[in-house]
Amino acid sequence: MVLRRLAFTVGATVVAWVCTAYLILPFALRHYEHQMALDGFEMVTRTADGEAGDPLNVGVVGSRGELVTAMAAAGWTPADPVTLRTSIEIVGSVVLDRAYRDAPVSPLFYQGRQQDLAFEKAVGRSADRRQHVRFWNVLPVGAEGRPVWLGSASFDVGVGLSHYTGAITHAISPDVDAMRDELAADLASTGRVAEVYEVTGVGLTLNGRNGEGDRYYTDGEVRFSILSVLGEPGRQPPPVLPNPPLIDLKNAMWNAASN
Repeated sequence: MVLRRLAFTVGATVVAWVCTAYLILPFALRHYEHQMALDGFEMVTRTADGEAGDPLNVGVVGSRGELVTAMAAAGWTPADPVTLRTSIEIVGSVVLDRAYRDAPVSPLFYQGRQQDLAFEKAVGRSADRRQHVRFWNVLPVGAEGRPVWLGSASFDVGVGLSHYTGAITHAISPDVDAMRDELAADLASTGRVAEVYEVTGVGLTLNGRNGEGDRYYTDGEVRFSILSVLGEPGRQPPPVLPNPPLIDLKNAMWNAASN
């Protein structure tokens, strides 16, 4: 009798855990109230081989021109395309510790196409350490009646060999939320952001892996910066729209644990 009760208790606990961890919480922690058309979008990029790449963690609302202008004002430089010349130049930058502030970024894919725009911000002299972001225009018209861009921002911490292919590539810092937050802060500092909000991205991830095998962790949110229309001022600091209470609780617990 005792063993039967114990087995029932253990079984019920396992079932409850499975339902909570894999059915209830993932659904409850999804929110798209500020950009409903993104519900159902995959929130991770893909490599050329179709493997999962970096998570999408930043968003921008505005025209292409508004995005390019805002990134320039924030101190970010458009990345060169990947060519033989730029590939040789980036190797020379790393080996000789030579500046290359518009070094190329490797292609990633979303919705079947390579990034529409890529920007970077140098850290130190050479191109081995840098902040970078790739953007895709995912909605021609979003909730605000303007184009919606999703981006993947990360921090390159050095050059090494791919864990999967052995090719020379950059390795990223695992804390992709830090890069997301810094990019949003850079945009806000320009005075061109009208408001900020979050929607669900890849979801809570403790031990994710990108297409090169680099580990990353994230609270799973995409932080959106809504740009002011060209010629009109933003707000400084821009107001941050509230998340649902359960999302704020999740973020607070995540921040406490990650710290």
